[in-house]
Parts: sequence; C-alpha cells; structure tokens
Amino acid sequence: MTAAALQRRPIGRLSAVVANQIAAGEVVERPASIVKELVENALDAQATQIQVSIEGGGLKRITVTDDGHGIPAAEMSLALARHATSKIADTADLDGIASLGFRGEALASVASVASVTLISRTAGQDAGAELRVRGGEVLGDRPAPHPIGTTVIVSDLFFNTPARRKFLKTERTEQGQIDQVLRRQALAHPEVAFELKVNGRISLRLPANAMAQRLSRLLTEAFAEQAIVVDEQRADTAAGTLRLHGWVARPTQSRAQADQQYFFVNGRVIRDKLVAHAIRQAYRDVLFGGRHPVFVLYLEIDPTAVDVNVHPTKHEVRFREARTVHDFIFGTLHRRLREQRPEDHGSAAQFAPAPSAPTSFAPTQNPLSLPSGSAFRAHSGAPQASPFRSAAEAFAHHVPTVAEAGDPSAPTGSLPATAPPVPDEPSGVPPLGYAIAQLHGIYILAQNAQGLVIVDMHAAHERVVYEQMKTQLAASGIARQRLLVPEQLDVTEAEADAVERHAQALPALGLVLERSGIQSVTLREVPATLAGGDALALARDLIADLATIDDPARLTHAQHDLLASMACHGSVRANRSLTLEEMNALLRQMEVTENAGQCNHGRPTFVVHDLKSLDGAFLRGQ
Repeated sequence: MTAAALQRRPIGRLSAVVANQIAAGEVVERPASIVKELVENALDAQATQIQVSIEGGGLKRITVTDDGHGIPAAEMSLALARHATSKIADTADLDGIASLGFRGEALASVASVASVTLISRTAGQDAGAELRVRGGEVLGDRPAPHPIGTTVIVSDLFFNTPARRKFLKTERTEQGQIDQVLRRQALAHPEVAFELKVNGRISLRLPANAMAQRLSRLLTEAFAEQAIVVDEQRADTAAGTLRLHGWVARPTQSRAQADQQYFFVNGRVIRDKLVAHAIRQAYRDVLFGGRHPVFVLYLEIDPTAVDVNVHPTKHEVRFREARTVHDFIFGTLHRRLREQRPEDHGSAAQFAPAPSAPTSFAPTQNPLSLPSGSAFRAHSGAPQASPFRSAAEAFAHHVPTVAEAGDPSAPTGSLPATAPPVPDEPSGVPPLGYAIAQLHGIYILAQNAQGLVIVDMHAAHERVVYEQMKTQLAASGIARQRLLVPEQLDVTEAEADAVERHAQALPALGLVLERSGIQSVTLREVPATLAGGDALALARDLIADLATIDDPARLTHAQHDLLASMACHGSVRANRSLTLEEMNALLRQMEVTENAGQCNHGRPTFVVHDLKSLDGAFLRGQ
C-alpha cells in the first residue's frame, strides 16, 4: 500500500464479508484448524460418534459428520452468521464457560474463505435440511435426507484468498496436523468414537470406551502397559476442588522430543506455560537433561476458576489462582514419581498386563574399545600405577575391534590402539598431561606441565565420537554391524511412517531400520560403536527425531544433529570405571580432535588449574 493510500479516510463499518475474513485469519490458520473447530462443535452437540474425511490434505475437501443433537432447519442460516451461538447468551455466561466453543465465529469464518455445505437434522424433524454457502454468500437451501446429527462439508479452502495458500505446507504435513487434532480430541474424550479417512482410506479408527486401545494406538504399547496412574483430588484449595488424573510415563520412557505430551482442562486441549513448568519441575530430579516426559493428564477445575476466553483458537487458558494450580500439579506428580520403585511395574490403570521383563532403571553402558599395556607411556615421565587408581579398575570390559586413529572407515566411539602423535610441550609432557586418577566415576584427573587438568569424560568422549562420525559420514558412511537377532520396536504410527520415509538414507548414518507393521519397526544393523550397547535407546531417539522431518530432502541438513545424538549414546557414561590406560587414551584423542574443548552441547570438556592458583588456594608462599 502506498503512502497516499494511507491518508486519512472516513471511519466506516467493515462489511460482514471483510469482518469474517479478518476473523478467519485468526481462527482458520490451516485445514487442521477447521477440523478442530468442527469436532469441538460436534462434541458440544453431545455426539457419540464423529467421522472426519479429508482430501488433498484438507485443502480440497473436509467432511465432518456427527450423531449429535443437530441444528433445527430454521436456525441453519443463523449458524453460519458471525457471533451466533447457542452456547452463551449474556455476559454472566462468560464467567464459567463449560462448552468447548462459545464465540460463534468458527462457521462464519470458514464460510468466508471456502465453500461450505451444512446438512443437519434434529430428533424433532422428519427430514434434514441443507444450506450451501461460498465465500460468505448463500447459494441456496433445500430439504435433504440425513440421520439425526450434522454433516459439514468444507471444500476449495482459501479459493478467494490465494495468498493464504502460500503459507501452507505439503499435503503430508497438513494431513499430519489434522491427524494430531483427532488424536488430541480422542484422548480428551474417550467416551466418543472417532474415525479419520484420508483420500477415501480409513487412517484412524478408535472405538469408544476402550482407553487401553486408545493409549496404545495414539502413544505406544509400552506407555499403555507401564505408565504410572495418577488420580488425586483436593477440595480445600483457593481454586476450589481440583482433580488431576491420567497417566505419566516413567522417567526411563522419556523422549528426545516433546511430542507425546497431552494436557486437558475440563476436556479442552490446552498449551500452558504454567502447566508445562509444573510438570518439568516434577520430573527435574529424575530426568536427564534435554529429555522430555510423556503424559496424558486431565485437570478438572471449577469453570469459574479458569478463563478460556484469552485466545482466538482457545488453546490457552488463564487460571485465576495460578500458583495454587501450579503447586497442585507439581505436588501430585512429584509424589507419584517419588513413590515409584524399580520393582513397580503396574500397567496404566490395569489396562494391560505388566511386561514379563522389568524395566531397567540403570543406563546400559556401551562397551569401550581400549588399549592395553603401556601403549600410552611412550613419553618419558609418564606416571606409572597410581595409589589413587579406582578400586573398581578390575571391572571386566568387553573389547571389540579397535579403531586406528585417523581411519575414517573404522568403528567410531573407540580409542586408538596406539597413541596418536601429539606434539610435546617444551617440558616433554603432552598438553593434557597424564592421568593420575578418576573422581566419582565422572572426572579424569590428570597432571600436565601447568598443573591439574580435570576432564568431564562423557562430554570429552562425546565430542571425540561426534567428530569421528562426521569424518566417516563425509568419507563413505558410518561403519555398521549387523545384529545377530533383529530387534523389533513399538513406535507410534507417525514414527513408523518416518522410518519408511527415510529408510534409504539411514544406512549412511549407521542404521538399518525397516517398517514391520502399523506401529512397529525392525532394527537390523547399528553403528559398529554401539554393538553390544544400548542400540535400542539410540534407535528410539533417532526415530523420534526423524518423525519431525517431513521431507526426505531435509534429512541431509539434519544429519549433524542426528550424529550428535548418536555420539551421546556412543560415549562413556558417568560411573564407568576406567583404567589409567583408558584415561590416557581419551586424553590423547582429545588432543587431536577438533573443537575438543566443548562437547556437542557447548559445555566445556576440561578445565586446567595451574600451580599458581593451587598454591594460592593453600596459601603457599605467603
């Protein structure tokens, strides 16, 4: 718009068409937004069965059919008018909204940017009625056969606002967004049957009142079988009576992505920072950094204690007693997690039998390829056996094939059979010195010419493995090893789709994964460095990451992020007892590795305390 066009104009009232299109900009972000609004209308109409059918990712056609109480023929045209609703009547109704919808904008907004056909029948009518609207203009109405309930057909979305189409993603992505809407609503309303058809094929079918099946289908079988049941109610709070119930995953079932987190307030799907903070705090002491908990939780609260009228899409709410709600959620989850013991393996609400093998709470340790003898004592002055050596040094380590330094085709994650050539400092001691002890299974203590070197062994080895894997990938791909017995993993349908989508690119990253069912994949080959280690944990994290990449072409740009995650799995863990030879091997490898001063997450891998600072700490020479 030019500066001249912005000159003073008389104040005027916007036409209904323009006003509806402005509202559509807030309500109708993408096809999934329409599905959400129509499904919520069906739920408010007390539907027990909801069927959704989409074509072309929802851009070509969306059909939502329910068996709710329907719309009287005389009210059909009013249902498509802006700010017309049966859910509230006056300002008093805004203080305690119990329905999912209440603004009366959704149908009018959709009708302003698409072609809409509304067909409905109530129990008091002998036949149904049909109303057709395009771009906000009524095309006609007529009687139409229809069972009790409502069908809304939305086609040719954004036909009159083509600029909006440019902001939409691929058909697969839009379809995935609609699938997520149905999954959230299905978890929020287990008493309702849901069905989703994509281009004429049934993609999702969830019978009513079968929560075990629903949890297993929408999350994973492991979650349905092993999740911790939560159900606590408190009546004496500033927010009135509060009840939190549902299921939370054990810390060992955390995920690399926050993609399986569902929270509902009075049946409404919400995203709330206060709630998210309370849940993170509850998991704080039992979850590794960067991991995300899995949960399906329902908060029941007096409708007058929560304001749902704070966002056009109704995804956000505002609690009138925010601190009370936060503390209740945190306290409930914190207690339930604290009460768990390794021997506790109950199923989610006893929906399914407990697994035959208990879930291990101890992280599986990768075997570490290490040299023996005095290979790392080539430099004069290298220390011999230390009295500070760990008492657990005799721990038996399985030693796979050892990688030669600088060989990009060798297995990663292993230290060299001989020390890489490292230029000595003038003192004859290498930059990171020689190891003298291990502290609490976490830090390597070494002595160099300056003083004391403290190394975070996991962070350091993670960087070494990451750089090795980058080198291998650039050369000929990550070295792989076939599993003697292929492993089957239970995953979500979206994750199985991702494995199928990216299967051709995975071998270069050291993995061979194949889809073996609707919600299962088979792991056949793993990076050589993980052979004998927790390859399943790596595979699960990698699959979760793959599920966020909808276009195979984008995988190339995400390869280094995936390698960083793999390197974390291929690195030595805390509480791993290392011999002096192993510690020195790591020090030498750090000295010839790029960016060895920081791990893949930006944390320092070592610090040096020179003799001057040590003398000052002990007041020597003063």
